Amino acid sequence: MNQATGSGKDGNEGYGQKPFKRSRSHFADRITADGRHGWPAEAGRYRLVASRACPWASRALVSRRLLGLEDALSLAVADPIQDDRSWRFTLDPDGRDPVLGIRFLGEAYDARETGYPGGVSVPAIVDVPSGKLVTNDFQQITLDLATEWTAFHRPGAPDLYPEALRGEIDEVMEGIYRDVNNGVYRAGFAAEQSEYEDAYRDVFRRLDLVSERLKDRRYLVGDTITEADIRLFTTLVRFDAVYHGHFKCNRSKLSEDPVLWAYSRDLYQTPGFGDTVDFDHIKRHYYQVHSGINPTRIVPLGPDTSGWLAPHHREELGGRPFGDGTPPGPVPSAERVAPAGTAAPN
Repeated sequence: MNQATGSGKDGNEGYGQKPFKRSRSHFADRITADGRHGWPAEAGRYRLVASRACPWASRALVSRRLLGLEDALSLAVADPIQDDRSWRFTLDPDGRDPVLGIRFLGEAYDARETGYPGGVSVPAIVDVPSGKLVTNDFQQITLDLATEWTAFHRPGAPDLYPEALRGEIDEVMEGIYRDVNNGVYRAGFAAEQSEYEDAYRDVFRRLDLVSERLKDRRYLVGDTITEADIRLFTTLVRFDAVYHGHFKCNRSKLSEDPVLWAYSRDLYQTPGFGDTVDFDHIKRHYYQVHSGINPTRIVPLGPDTSGWLAPHHREELGGRPFGDGTPPGPVPSAERVAPAGTAAPN
């Protein structure tokens, strides 16, 4: 999720005040098994910086859990409420990330490129020894976690990007990214009526196509969870909470589409998905940070999230969530989130 820097139309107040265009990831280095880009995959060397509010960062949180990379790739969770200087580590003691020692993610960007003029976004992977940002390429990070970090995968980790299905996965993901993942932002941050209406139509046209695809199959591609499911889930899980109202994608709610609602609940109840979701962070971020489209910064109390735990019956379609693998183990105690429909821990 890109974070605008500065003030006025270049900061939080600027959302919805000018045409929306998602910027490309400026830092697109890759961390690979052979280190061919200068960044070899090494356990303990890098730190993933994420926000539980952000759907793009949440992809990395899900992938990291499913693959069992918690011990190899440490996690920094940013405050869902940030100011115009970037994502903050105000959830940590003294307002500093305990590993990187910085107050703002922007400091890692500056360490990499002094005077970098662009927005500060998550997910980001930072090199701990140097404190420099390595990559903020949200499209590539999860693919590399699945294919370049295999030496550090847990026993029984699923193959989230199986080579034989990559062509189909890529094709499915491209349409979902354009019309759904990014489409809700095009609608929500539209500065003109026609711009909004075009995005709105794209969102629901694609959701209808996806709903039809999932009517008689449990997962988007093949019979196991893949990268495509992760990318769709992180938008769907936010749909009723923020995109339906805040972003005006209000033809219908997710919970009003029997197929997509059951599919989303199936994934939410699968270890590695719902246990990374924090509806409090999600709602507070969107409604309080996007002051350009919600100037009162009032956060709605609803919707009721208890339905996420209701039976979905998608197992009747068959499918093997983890293929020949196994579910991930328990969430590390320091990373636990209260599930939907339950009280937050004291």
